[in-house]
Amino acid sequence: MKLQGSHSPQSCPCCSSDRLQCQHIYQERPTGETDFKFDDYHRELWRCQICDHFMSTTSMNLTTLYAADYVDKTYGGSDGVRQAYERILGLDTDKSDNVGRVDRIVQFANKHFENNANLKVLDIGSGLGVFLGRVRQITNWICTALEPDRRLAEHAEQALDVEAIREDYRKLEWDRKFDIICLNKVLEHIEEPLDLLERCRRDLAPGGFLYLELPDGEAAMEDVDGYGREEFFVEHHHIFSMASMQLLISKAGFLSIGLERLREPSTKYTLRSFLMQKVQ
Repeated sequence: MKLQGSHSPQSCPCCSSDRLQCQHIYQERPTGETDFKFDDYHRELWRCQICDHFMSTTSMNLTTLYAADYVDKTYGGSDGVRQAYERILGLDTDKSDNVGRVDRIVQFANKHFENNANLKVLDIGSGLGVFLGRVRQITNWICTALEPDRRLAEHAEQALDVEAIREDYRKLEWDRKFDIICLNKVLEHIEEPLDLLERCRRDLAPGGFLYLELPDGEAAMEDVDGYGREEFFVEHHHIFSMASMQLLISKAGFLSIGLERLREPSTKYTLRSFLMQKVQ
């Protein structure tokens, strides 16, 4: 049965098709989703019929998601941030998403760069800092955390001893280049993901690469929990397919290397790839 949604997107950001179908309607918050205290919860999940990209639409005001109380609702404040960081960083290697993530990036960098010492790394949306914490444990790379939330940025400076920039990356004015830029589960939170990915290309040093991870909607929808899974939670404006991820990468001026899907130790369904700038 085709659902009749009321908040249809105009077109798919990845393939530009207007052939969109309402796949699911949420009348209440799914189990496990952070309670942001929305009145009259209603949102819709639309799917592109060409590239299988998913878009979440709603009339609810989502600008409050990343306001000052986000850390309180998600982690329980600064103390909760530290506790979550220590707990996740201390996970056994076979239970940690970040161990596999960082090891894969380091292995790729070892093959990609003639000299992998003191590489400059930018982690956009660094969150708890677990990713950079692991990077700091096993490399001598120069790490920069970019995180709009004040408490998360301060945590990165104190716990990781790295440069932390408290700013919205899209509004940042600078002239810096990085050997590695990481977008670990970030683009799905952005309404216009293409703009952010294009901005990353401008800040990538010649010969550098971007590491990209996105939620895998194709795999998640086949799970027993389906549209109740975290891949489809309200924070995510976009949930990707292999095709839509590849199309967005190409639109942004990148080439994709090693695009693959996996189910992480945390049970998240994930798409990941290394991106290189296209030769003009």
